[in-house]
Amino acid sequence: MDEIDALAPLKGRGAARNAAGRFERERRIAVDDGWARAEEDEDLPPLRTTVTIDKSRTIIARNSSPDIPFDRSINPYRSCEHGCVYCFARPTHAYLGLSPGLDFETRLFAKPDAPELLVRELRKPGYQSRVMALGTNTDPYQPIGRKMKITRGVLEVLDAFNHPVGIVTKSALILRDADILPRMAERKLARAFASLTTLDSKLARKMEPHAPTPARRLEAIAGLAEAGIPVGVMTAPMIPGLNDHELEDILTAAAGACATLAGFVLLRLPLEIEDLFGEWLSVHAPARAQRVPNLMRESRGGKLYDSTFGERMKGRGPYAKLIQQRFDRATARLGFSRDAFALDTSLFRPPPAPGDQLSLL
Repeated sequence: MDEIDALAPLKGRGAARNAAGRFERERRIAVDDGWARAEEDEDLPPLRTTVTIDKSRTIIARNSSPDIPFDRSINPYRSCEHGCVYCFARPTHAYLGLSPGLDFETRLFAKPDAPELLVRELRKPGYQSRVMALGTNTDPYQPIGRKMKITRGVLEVLDAFNHPVGIVTKSALILRDADILPRMAERKLARAFASLTTLDSKLARKMEPHAPTPARRLEAIAGLAEAGIPVGVMTAPMIPGLNDHELEDILTAAAGACATLAGFVLLRLPLEIEDLFGEWLSVHAPARAQRVPNLMRESRGGKLYDSTFGERMKGRGPYAKLIQQRFDRATARLGFSRDAFALDTSLFRPPPAPGDQLSLL
C-alpha cells in the first residue's frame, strides 16, 4: 500500500487532516490500498460540528507571562469553529485526547455554567479586580454563541460587579452585546479589539474559513466605535511572505472604521501548528510553501518558532524588525493612540446577593 502524500482542501475547514495529538500512542496515516471507492461514495458528507458540555469547576484562568498585558482570562469555549489554520490554541486540544487538526474546529466544548462559576469566584473574600480578558485562547463569540449566549452571560456578571473587561474577537456577533458594552465603557470598564488578518476575502476564506469576512469585521469595528466602545484592531498574525504586505492597508482600513488603537503579532507555530500550517501552505499556497517558512526562520533566529518571552510575539532579526518599523510608522501616520484604553479597576463591588444582610451605611 502506498502512503497518500497529496492533501486536499476540505470545504469550510482550515486544517487538511486530523493528525493525532502529541500525547497519543498511535498515529493515523492515510494510505491508498488499491481499492477504488465506489463512484457514488466519492462525495463524502461535510464534517459536522459537535458541541459537548464542559463541566469545569472554575472559569478564571491565570497566567504570569511577562509579555502578556493581563493576568486573568475567561474562555467560555474550548476549541473554535472559525477554523483558523494558524491558531496558536490548537495544541490545547491534545490535552483532551483530540487532534489539534480537524477535531479542534469540529469538536467544540461549551461552558454554559460560566456565568454562575464567575459569580462564585468574584465573591471570594480577598478577590482583587484586574482587567479580565475574553478571547485569549479561543474566540468568545463562536457561531454557536448565537443560541448559547454564554459570553453575554459572562458580560452581564462583569457589568453587575463593575469589573473591567477586554475582548478580542473576529466575530461581528459582538455587536449583539452593544447594549451592555457601552454602559460599561462609560465607566471605563470595557474595550474591544477586532482581529483582522487580511483584506483579501479569498485568502481569508481559505485561512479562516468560518470567520466573518474582512468587510464584516470592519463593519463591526465601526459599529462598536459608533456605540461608544473603545475599539482597536489586531493585525494578527502577520505571516511573512503571505499577508505581511497588507499591514499598512489593514491599519488604514481599520482607522477608516474608527479604530483608535492597534497591535500586531508575528505568526506563532508552536508544537503541532508547525505541521498543520505547512500542510495548509502545500494545499492552498504551494508557490509560497518554501518562501514563507524561510522568512519565518529569518524572523525566529533560524527556527520556525521561538517561545522565548519577549520574542515569541514579535520575533527578531532584520525581517521582524522591518515589520515592527512599518507598524510603528503606519500607526503614527494614522494617528493611532498609544493609550492602551486604560480601564478602571477601582469600581469593583460585588452586588448584594439574595439573603445578604443590608448595610448600615
